[in-house]
Order: sequence, then structure tokens, then C-alpha cells
Amino acid sequence: MTSVQASRTSIDAVFRSESPRLIAGLTRLVRDVGLAEELAQDALVVALEKWPTLGVPQNPGAWLMMTAKNRALDTLRKHKLVQRKHEEIAHVTEITQTDAFEDALDDDVGDDLLRLIFISCHPILSMEARVALTLRLLGGLTTEEIARAFLTAEATIAQRIVRAKRTLSEAQVPFELPRGDTLWERTSSVLGVLYLVFNEGYSATVGEDWVRPALCEDALRLGRILAELMPNEPEVHGLVALMEIQASRARARVKPNGEPIVLLLQDRTQWDHEAIQRGLLALQRAEALGGRDSYVLQAQIAACHGRARVSEETDWRRIVLLYTELAELTPSPVIELNRAVAVSMADGPAAALLLVDALTHEPALVGYPFLPAVRGDLLVKLGRLSEARQALEQAAALTRNARERDLLLARAAACCS
Repeated sequence: MTSVQASRTSIDAVFRSESPRLIAGLTRLVRDVGLAEELAQDALVVALEKWPTLGVPQNPGAWLMMTAKNRALDTLRKHKLVQRKHEEIAHVTEITQTDAFEDALDDDVGDDLLRLIFISCHPILSMEARVALTLRLLGGLTTEEIARAFLTAEATIAQRIVRAKRTLSEAQVPFELPRGDTLWERTSSVLGVLYLVFNEGYSATVGEDWVRPALCEDALRLGRILAELMPNEPEVHGLVALMEIQASRARARVKPNGEPIVLLLQDRTQWDHEAIQRGLLALQRAEALGGRDSYVLQAQIAACHGRARVSEETDWRRIVLLYTELAELTPSPVIELNRAVAVSMADGPAAALLLVDALTHEPALVGYPFLPAVRGDLLVKLGRLSEARQALEQAAALTRNARERDLLLARAAACCS
């Protein structure tokens, strides 16, 4: 990699990390999500021009924000916005004269990212558009990554995002946290967004890295804020519990060289047991509030792993029962596939293979690498190595994550040794 390429990669990484906060802060200033994203991209262009020579600033987020704010002021003044914008220009000018951005905000949460999530989940948008837009703006995901998370065509996701930004701009949706019943109505879609953002960080769909910890941290941080805001909502605590327990495995999931380590082979002494305890406490809180939604059920499954000191102590039969209940609550072939994995541990690979083979023609799983990967592992256990190799190679061809591809190809090669 040349020095120019290395510099571009470094800048892209910084921007990807900082862009959600940057867009959120800019949306507060210009009151337009689409314009905020454009200004953030303008700041990136300036960074690409200056940073290769000057170096990445000590506080790149602040540098990008100041650059974008200056561009925002230029844009507002240049276009001489109509009278309804005059007060906003004064508001922006006032804020840019102080370093205390957040002091200008007076709602209950005081977090731009959380406000932006609720705006992105506005009821004027379809559910699909809400989630796609928030993943784009808050998660920093590309349209390709979002498409894979949705098992949807990339062009479809791109159209949803463009239309969603246009709709929010035309409706002049205020940059504020919803109140009362409206807040409760939007919570479900917000939780769905956090869940998908966390999952993309936990198992990256594309790229060279198996995990993207920053996404997990953002989702978990926002989840904790939401739990404080809604202390009596079991669904919120259930999702926080799930994320805490899943995130506890971070250190044990990747080797020093970046190679993934599957759950059953992880050194559980490296798990963050304080995070597990936080997750179990959040789960207890959700259960005490009567929670039995999908997040609570998934947290209970994660808790079965978190409580097991070694993999052999895992209560797989309870996990099968929980997946069965989850599938009844929210029918999904992906849930059925995960249930099949649990069945393989509880009742053996032959019983699980029957379940997996029944899923091979599910339209939603076409192109989903986890399906042939699971099938390949089951065939290995049954000694059907030629078929296993074919399935694992198919899974490797489908995945867009380099680390996952290497792992699958290594498993496939082992079938011939």
C-alpha cells in the first residue's frame, strides 16, 4: 500500500467513526438531515485535501465539525434563506461563538445522536426507510452493508435512503426528542435500529475486520441512555441486556492476527464478566417488568452462554426451547436456522441437518452465507466430508467479509486432510 493509499485509508477510518456525531451535530444546526450529510461529506473532501500533508489532527472530530460548521454558515448565508430561516442563522452564529455546543440544548436527553435516531424513525417514513436511514446516518454503514443486513437489494436500500431524507426535509421535521405517546410509538423502531447497528459491529458483513467495535459501543451507549429515559419499558432493558452480554465476548472473539474464534472455542476467562453481570441485571429488570418480547428472549439465550463457565456447561435444551418460543413470536428463517444450531448441540447433527435442509429453498436465505456454513459444519460432524467441503466453499463464496471467508475456506480445506 502506498503512502497516499495509507493516508486515504486512515482518513476514511476517522471519518467513518466520526460521521454519525458530525451529522447529528450538523442536523441540530441546519435542521435538515440531507443538508447535514452533504456538509459532512464536504468536510471529508477538505480533510482529504489537507490531512495527507498536515497530518490527521489531534482531535479529528472537532476539526471536521468546525470545518462543516463554517461550510454550513457559508451555505445558509449564500442562499439568503427565506425569513423562516433568519432566526436559525442567528442561532447558528450564536452557537459557533462558544465551545459549549451541548449547553445550547435543553431537552431531557441532551444527546444529538439519540435525537437523530428518533428523527430518522419518524412515523412519516415507512419502517424500512426508518431503519435504513438511521443505519446510514448513525451507524455510518454503506448502502451495501445495510442491504446485507436487510437481505435486500442494494438499489432498493439506496432509494429508501434518498426518499427518506427528502421526505424529512420537505416535512421540516423538528430536531427534537418526541414527547408523550409519540415517544413510545417510535421506541420499537429505534430499538430495531440499535439492534441492527450492534449486529453489524458484532459480525461485520463486509471488509477486512471480523468485528467493528465502535458500532457496538455506539449502539450500547445509546441503548443505555434509552434505558434511563424509559425505566419501565422491558423491551429496552431486554435489548440492553442482549448487547451487554454479547459485547462481553469481544476480547475472546478474535486472535491477535485478526482471525475469528467461534463461540465454542473461545477462552471464557477473557470474557468481560462485569459486562455479563450488567447484562444479567438488565435482563432481571426486563423480566421483573413482565418482558417476554424478542429482545428479552434473545437476551435469555445469550445469558445461557454467559452463565456457562465452559462450553460443556451450556444449557442447549433451554436454548432450543427459547428459540422455539422466539420463532413463534417473530417467525423468521434466520431464527429457525439458529434454532437448528442449538438442536445440533442438544440432539445431534442428524436431527439438525433435517431442519437446515428444510430451509435451503427459503427465499430470504438465498445468498445468506450462514446457511451453507451451518450445513457444512453439520456434514463434517456426520463424516460426509465431500459434501461438507462443497457447502463450506459455497459459504465462503457468498460472504463479503474477508476474515469469515478465510475461516470458511480453512474449514473446507480441512475436509480433505
